[in-house]
Amino acid sequence: MKILVIMGSPRKGNTYRAAERIREILQEHGPVEWECVMLRDVNLEQCRGCYTCFPRGEENCPIKDDASLLEQKMKDADGVILASPVYGFQVSGLMKVFIDRHSYIFHRPRFFRQKALLLTTAGIGGIKDVLDYLDLVARIWGFEVAARVGILTSATMDPLPAHRVEENERKLRKAAEAFLAALRRGTRVKPGFMDVMFFHVGRAGTADTRDLSPADHTYWTDQGWLQEGRRYFVDVPVNPLYHAIGTVVEWYLRRRFRKDQVIAS
Repeated sequence: MKILVIMGSPRKGNTYRAAERIREILQEHGPVEWECVMLRDVNLEQCRGCYTCFPRGEENCPIKDDASLLEQKMKDADGVILASPVYGFQVSGLMKVFIDRHSYIFHRPRFFRQKALLLTTAGIGGIKDVLDYLDLVARIWGFEVAARVGILTSATMDPLPAHRVEENERKLRKAAEAFLAALRRGTRVKPGFMDVMFFHVGRAGTADTRDLSPADHTYWTDQGWLQEGRRYFVDVPVNPLYHAIGTVVEWYLRRRFRKDQVIAS
């Protein structure tokens, strides 16, 4: 079982220690191959917003840094932990740069085998904001989000009250065990409503854009996702109502996209 941690904290503080506690809990059940990537130590430049990766492919990005290396590490892992402290009611700048540098994956999702655990720490608030954002990113990228956990900590790492320590331990253990169960199961769970919507919105934005975004169109074609009757990215049962709603949404969006293209031309 290979676990990769993408650590968005610039220090080995509360978020790092929470991830380490998850590692300890997992190791209570058996050996774990664990790698923690500290984003502070990785060569990641800020995205320039040049838009090259969307229509032409990420291999044409003018930035030559460690983004592709991190993508490969995620592909090689069985489970990925996206960990960030709350900074200004959002993820840290390090985590945001990491996400921005892999924005092409929003167009061409690929992590359908991997399970994700989302982790954050905060002094007071912002936990839900960070977890919701990481959840959105992970799901669109293809991950099955197996667990999400946020704990309250002290920014200066002062001792916490006993009740807070106990609550944090309970939350971390619950998340670690849910993550472990998903990893052991291996198979993909049925997609939720928004997962199905992501698929149909992606189809709508890709099906008729061969000339505008050849990289996206080629990728979706090669995956078989543009085939008629396709219900989801991977072969799993899909709620018929979700599929029906998604089909209507896709039809509407494709119609609107075509109209916009005619006007633009």
